[in-house]
Amino acid sequence: MTSFLTHRAYVHDTRLPAHRRHSALRTRLTVFAPYGLRATYHHLTLSAAIPRRLEADPDALVRAVEEPHEARVLWLARAEEYAAWRRTEKRAGRRAVPNPRPWWLRNRWEGPDRAWYDDPVRHPPLRLPAYVRRQHALLGGAEPPGCPACGDEGSPEPHATGHGRVELCGRCAWVREPCPCGRQHRLVPETPYGWDELWQRAHRNDTGMPN
Repeated sequence: MTSFLTHRAYVHDTRLPAHRRHSALRTRLTVFAPYGLRATYHHLTLSAAIPRRLEADPDALVRAVEEPHEARVLWLARAEEYAAWRRTEKRAGRRAVPNPRPWWLRNRWEGPDRAWYDDPVRHPPLRLPAYVRRQHALLGGAEPPGCPACGDEGSPEPHATGHGRVELCGRCAWVREPCPCGRQHRLVPETPYGWDELWQRAHRNDTGMPN
């Protein structure tokens, strides 16, 4: 996808002001964000140590853009294999979509990673390429222990939703056991920051460390 690579080049272009490079990073994340846009951005503020004031460490933007780039290369290779397999299956008359669906085709508003949309600070601590590799292994039939998203082997934690209770991974909030009623419920965020504050990196200081 040309726009993805083009905006990666913008992030690398030190002739541009930091806010323009940051905007290019955001555009890339609207195209490919394994944890969803908000949670992936929050993850990158941590993994790349993006400071609150971008000018304090403009190289952080390069670190931030390269991590999803590496993950996207892995995803593209697997997605192409999956597309070729589906074409073969359809030609053979087997048109039913396999279950589980590939992680990149899930509806994030209804899937087990719904919590990352509701509360973007609760996502796997894995680097994005490691998460993509793990999801590909699961798609291939592997059964690694622990949480499907992050591998945590702790017991799921009950979480009240206002309509019922779900069992969440205590490490990344992946929905391990949905509400018994069978419906999806919005989870109440635990973060003190709203999305606008996270986008402005209110949770970071100028050294890229937590406030």
